[in-house]
Amino acid sequence: MNEVLRTRLEDSPPQPPRKQQSPTNTKTDKPQREEWGAWFQRWWYDRFGVYMEDFRFQPEETTVEAEEPLSAKRLTENMRRLKRGARPVTNFMRNLSALSNWHSVYTSAIAFIIYANAAWHGWAMPMFLFLAILRLSLNYLIARGWRIQWSIVPEVSEPIEPPKEDLTVSEKFQLVLDVAQKAQNLFGKMADVLEKIKNLFMWVQPESTQKLYVGLWVAFITSCVLPYKLLGFMIGVYAGIKFFIIDFIFKSCPKLRDNYDTPYIIWNSLPTDPQLKDRTNATVSRRVQPVVARGSIATIPCGVARDEEAGRSHSTKKGAFHEIFNLAEAERPLAVCENGWRCCLINRDRKMPTDYIRNGVLYVTENYLCFESSSSRSSSSKKNKVIKLADITDIQKPLVFGAMIHRDEAFEAIFTQYVKIMTTTKPPANPEL
Repeated sequence: MNEVLRTRLEDSPPQPPRKQQSPTNTKTDKPQREEWGAWFQRWWYDRFGVYMEDFRFQPEETTVEAEEPLSAKRLTENMRRLKRGARPVTNFMRNLSALSNWHSVYTSAIAFIIYANAAWHGWAMPMFLFLAILRLSLNYLIARGWRIQWSIVPEVSEPIEPPKEDLTVSEKFQLVLDVAQKAQNLFGKMADVLEKIKNLFMWVQPESTQKLYVGLWVAFITSCVLPYKLLGFMIGVYAGIKFFIIDFIFKSCPKLRDNYDTPYIIWNSLPTDPQLKDRTNATVSRRVQPVVARGSIATIPCGVARDEEAGRSHSTKKGAFHEIFNLAEAERPLAVCENGWRCCLINRDRKMPTDYIRNGVLYVTENYLCFESSSSRSSSSKKNKVIKLADITDIQKPLVFGAMIHRDEAFEAIFTQYVKIMTTTKPPANPEL
């Protein structure tokens, strides 16, 4: 057997050796894949890297804005900017009010017919959208230089005040007070509106909030039962009748409005937070008053006259009024200025800063103009000023009473009393201030 196998192997042709796979192919494929992966990552980052950065979670940075120092010029400028910025809104509201009040009969009649036709055919929403597009188109033409002015109520151009650069100390004080008073009134109105809305939803006045609660339930049930097309038709028709007819009747008849205009009655009856505080204090005082009255009967002297009681009310914080200014006991502040007017006495003849401006209170009596300085420590202090009204012949610059909030009221009271004195008595020959 071994010999047979050996002979067969010798007779068979020689086979070529098998080629072994070279490892160089696998080594070259791997760098190509890495190159393709790096290229794809670069392409992906170049295309979408900006968007991917937006989704990266980072801690929120809190930046504290630097507050500007108080400046009379800056305060006045900001108030003017606020007034100019709110002018389009105020003009729009004024035109709506004029349209509802039938200021122009033809304009209101045309607007009512167009709105009624649109509401009847279910085109109320497209009509408002078309009006918004029309308003933007007109604004574009105006921005391009076209002169288009249309208003139901003619606009009154306010006089532009020239900027004052050289202001005196008194004028700066008065400017700051005027702007502060406007800001105070504006913020007060905004606070009243917000507090009324808050008190309406917080059941502070249950009888008013109950009406809103029932109305919301009725509106919710109606919106669930009726189809939206019919509901929109009903709301549109009611809004047109309310705006053009009902509001006009209520504004023309105030008594009818006070009795039957439910939204108006609810809004006026809603209290603000100061009103709630006053009600609470009044309730507490009514409860405490009977107890105090029983315990204080024996402490009231029986021989006190009404004149003496009124005389004690006219006194300053430092003593009796006539003792502070060395006047007769009959000299008392007028009823319009029992507590005086807070102001600053600016004496331009003085060079020292402490004597240049003095804070205090200004009083007007039947015959005198009295200024009580806040820095005076005794009744005989020289910082208090007493000016006889009959001796005033002219207004001079060196002595100025400025920074007064109730300036017009003070001027009217001084001028009225001065005219009253001059008509009853004859002034001296050569008076001096």
